[in-house]
Amino acid sequence: MLVLGLETSCDETGVALYDSEKGLLADALFSQIDLHRAYGGVVPELASRDHVKRMLPLIRQVLAEAGCVATEIDAIAYTAGPGLVGALLVGASCAQALAFAWGIPALGVHHMEGHLLAPMLEENPPQFPFVALLVSGGHTQLVRVDGIGEYELMGETLDDAAGEAFDKTAKMMGLHYPGGPEIARLASQGVPGRFVFPRPMTDRPGLDFSFSGLKTSALNTWQQRQSAGDDSEQTRCDISLAFQHAVVETLTIKCKRALKQAGLKRLVIAGGVSANKALRVSLEKMLGELHGNVFYARPEFCTDNGAMIAFAGCQRLQAGQKEELNISVQARWPMEQLSGL
Repeated sequence: MLVLGLETSCDETGVALYDSEKGLLADALFSQIDLHRAYGGVVPELASRDHVKRMLPLIRQVLAEAGCVATEIDAIAYTAGPGLVGALLVGASCAQALAFAWGIPALGVHHMEGHLLAPMLEENPPQFPFVALLVSGGHTQLVRVDGIGEYELMGETLDDAAGEAFDKTAKMMGLHYPGGPEIARLASQGVPGRFVFPRPMTDRPGLDFSFSGLKTSALNTWQQRQSAGDDSEQTRCDISLAFQHAVVETLTIKCKRALKQAGLKRLVIAGGVSANKALRVSLEKMLGELHGNVFYARPEFCTDNGAMIAFAGCQRLQAGQKEELNISVQARWPMEQLSGL
């Protein structure tokens, strides 16, 4: 089955072509980072308009790179949620229009299921069951995964997502958007131990997260240093390192708890923050101590992309799932509502 995947949930337009027998044939991505940087965050209306501008040229590019024509495509998968409604509607409208014109089925895909399954595009994919840490700008969740569509939420953030906390902490120190990569870059030059921030909710049982207090600690520290006339680049680096250490250690502690609770030794990390090198090193060390394995996608497939949507859609389409010609998206969509194959 040859599936065209379209991703437009937020500020990246992703298109990919996935073959169930040959694997990923081609993918293309346009990031709107430069468009939104001047505003310090994503402007929904601008994001939607840019998706409209980029979608068809990217589809043509992917088809050309794969050496395919439209008549060879068997189905279209698109992100139906969660995400920005206007942005989602661009992908949904395009997918349904092309599906109608080409006489093929279209299927809406859950954005976070796409992220969760992205490591399966790699040469050494994880086997079910496993525990997944979904960590991005909008989500921080621990999920037990027994199969596609068989998800049990084990814990989630009660306030800010980890990626959101990275972005907000970076913004308060005057760093460029998006903040996650900026924090990681500065952290590599930080002095260990100069600042120490709390590891939220690790001193109590449970698998839920909270990052708002950690963000406030970083803000208070930065403001205190500013008041003392010390707002140097090195101070930014040291705060970035302390903040990253706190997030990484918190996530690692919770993942270890989740694995023990589930009785498993396979962990998948997915979402934009899964590209953080410090997080990968910490989780690899922890799984090594447990004689387990950690799986993640290549860096370009950690952030939003069309490949993960094409792959996830292909699995469900092959299982016989389809939908009527109907443009419908969901800004909020709990993953537990998804059906199994």
